[in-house]
Amino acid sequence: MKPLTSFEKRVYTVVKQIPAGQVRTYAWIARRLKKPRSARAVGNALNKNPFTIIVPCHRVVSSDGSLGGYAFGSGLKKKLLDIELSAINDRKVFEGYYVIRNSVKIEGIGQ
Repeated sequence: MKPLTSFEKRVYTVVKQIPAGQVRTYAWIARRLKKPRSARAVGNALNKNPFTIIVPCHRVVSSDGSLGGYAFGSGLKKKLLDIELSAINDRKVFEGYYVIRNSVKIEGIGQ
């Protein structure tokens, strides 16, 4: 395994804190890292994530409300989110918006 960069380590630290059943955007992670223009770099770091059980990169989605990428395919990403969402309430607040169970649709995202 290739050593992690300091940026990758920082991304994984933030992503590990996303609770099950909730999602955050790549841009949200970038802002949290004080690098607001690095959303694409966040995505690239998550694509290389060697710790998928520990670092739940499937909980990171695009700002336009789409699922975004996932190293194991978007179908599995949606399935993982559906499983998590079905284990909690029908609606979960995320950054002031609702994530709708079973559709993994994010309402109101405009960033």
